[in-house]
Amino acid sequence: MEEPRGINRLRPYQREIAVAILQSVFRRQGLTFSVEIARQGGKNELSAQLELLLLTLNMMEQKNLIKCSPTFKPQTIISIIRLKDRLNDAGFEGIWESELGYIIKLGSARAIFLSADESANVVGNTAHLLLEIDESQDVSKEKYTKEFKPMGATTNVTTVHYGTTWDDSTLLEEIKQTNLELERRDGIKRHFRYDWQEVAKFNPDYLAYVQAERQRLGDNHPLFLTQYRLLPIHGGGRFLNVQQREQLQGDHPRLRRGEAGKTYVAGIDLAGEAELEENLLILNPKRDATVVTIGELDFTGDDAVLKDPKLKIVEHYCWTGRKHTELYAQLVDILKNVWRCRKIVVDATGVGEPVASFLRSALGSRVVSFTFTQSSKSELGFNLLAAINSGRLKVYQGDGSEEYQEFCFEMEKARSQYRPNQTMNFFVDPSDGHDDFLMSLALAMEAGRGYILRAARGV
Repeated sequence: MEEPRGINRLRPYQREIAVAILQSVFRRQGLTFSVEIARQGGKNELSAQLELLLLTLNMMEQKNLIKCSPTFKPQTIISIIRLKDRLNDAGFEGIWESELGYIIKLGSARAIFLSADESANVVGNTAHLLLEIDESQDVSKEKYTKEFKPMGATTNVTTVHYGTTWDDSTLLEEIKQTNLELERRDGIKRHFRYDWQEVAKFNPDYLAYVQAERQRLGDNHPLFLTQYRLLPIHGGGRFLNVQQREQLQGDHPRLRRGEAGKTYVAGIDLAGEAELEENLLILNPKRDATVVTIGELDFTGDDAVLKDPKLKIVEHYCWTGRKHTELYAQLVDILKNVWRCRKIVVDATGVGEPVASFLRSALGSRVVSFTFTQSSKSELGFNLLAAINSGRLKVYQGDGSEEYQEFCFEMEKARSQYRPNQTMNFFVDPSDGHDDFLMSLALAMEAGRGYILRAARGV
């Protein structure tokens, strides 16, 4: 098939996909494609060029193409803006029209942009030219099967699923596996996969960017693994492997107080008050603890890629069976006078909020509350992995103390769970123990992220 004008502006891997899709459209084959392109590799531009071409060729006919995204804001809106820009670039400025805020009309042809959110009402639309599922890995299988797939039933529409891999439970992975099986049967290519190395062949700036991400996150970080290498992860397992636990080990000594001229931060994980009742102290000897992790920020090195300072863990404090109110004065003294911490991130979830509020009153704006939610904890876990993988986080030399032994125990027992919505959970299974040192470590790392060393003002 001869390439339509405009498609030849795309990169070779984009053109290969576009030609296959257009061939299915023009020949009314009604094929379903799965397209995995590394993050920022140009899948949205490919989609917009296809939409531009199909609208242009069908200006005189009342036909629709439909594109859905997991959310209306910002994903659907971004797709709408991109198509408008391409229409203007092609000389259609002042000719195309916008309807109802989610429809772009060129002549009689329409591009309809919909949200695939569970609550979105999309039933009743028909796709004649093309049905596109953007970020298919984040779209509910049930939503797609019941509401979007039937949109092309009467028109034998060509369907395209775009995205990056996550795990083997997503809609995109299901479509991909079906396509690979069909390819083995009839030889028609339906699945297209281009990882970051393929994209980088045609874009030196992209190569530099991804290499920086690789250095920042680590080659096997879940996000780098899925979004750039396009390799699926499994549902869960150990949070840290042996190599990562070895990377955590530093060669600096444990300290008992801050040194002049150094910058210190702290992460505080608080024990649940319910576990501090006297009857539970007897029944549960391995009970929840309040843990403070002190870290020294290391600004040495001239690597511009690693924007966050390195963090050297220099001390741990651990209190078991102590109520929060009993620790107030001691916490303030340790953070203010012993270490002069510049930033302190405190677990303010539930019963932690009063403690965070007290510390904020005593120590001011250097105290930052952190509330654990599914989303915030996921980001915290990804950031912690990135710091370990890149060598930016080290713990003091083993000293045989109870704190160090418990720290190592939790690092070994920590587990991860990856969810379909590309979030993660990390924890120590209650049957193994607690994760106080793990969470305190993550909060200390959060305290050091993005910290800017300010020079002292002179007279």
